Amino acid sequence: MHSLFRFLSVLFLTAFLGGCGAPWATVPNRAGEPVMLLGHDPVAYFTESKQVKGSAQHKLVMFQRTYYFATDQNRFDFIADPAKYEPQYGGFCAHGLAFGRKFGSDPTHWQIVDGRLYIFGSAAAQAAWSLDPTWHIGHADPIWQDIQDEGWRSATLSATLNKVPHHRSMAQARTEWEKRFPDQPWPADEASWRDWFKRPGWRAAEGVGHPALGYPE
Repeated sequence: MHSLFRFLSVLFLTAFLGGCGAPWATVPNRAGEPVMLLGHDPVAYFTESKQVKGSAQHKLVMFQRTYYFATDQNRFDFIADPAKYEPQYGGFCAHGLAFGRKFGSDPTHWQIVDGRLYIFGSAAAQAAWSLDPTWHIGHADPIWQDIQDEGWRSATLSATLNKVPHHRSMAQARTEWEKRFPDQPWPADEASWRDWFKRPGWRAAEGVGHPALGYPE
């Protein structure tokens, strides 16, 4: 009981001090603009099958988010059909969204399924999602419709206190992974308490599990 009270107190304090958070997985650049994908080009995932760093010289500001592109052509392609290239679930971790959590956004962990781009918060989250992508997408799509305009801290806090009926823990995912892939080690970069205090892309920007990507300029 004491541990639960302390945990809830920390979450309340986090929400109070940090606000509800943005509804999209953005981090500010030097000008204070909310940049998606830590400045990576959303079109390049489709055209080059890899993450490519974009540039502020080829940026697009739309509503509550800003995208960087590697080329003007990619920028033009995006403008012509934003829905085709934007990451699903506001760029938040596709694994977490299946449970209503707006956590994580690492542009180096991604996958395209049926023409849709999914971003993950970590290698462990992507591994858990890969156990059953269809199941995760089926649960995440309707949840996103309900929480897409909600700040990431408030949405995640609500999902943490009121778990969805289909909730699965990372421990369960790890057990299933180790049973299914006994020769493949489970990724070590699982969620951290710091996720509550830092912006969604901090793990990738500061180098948790791989070299630091840095924050967009």
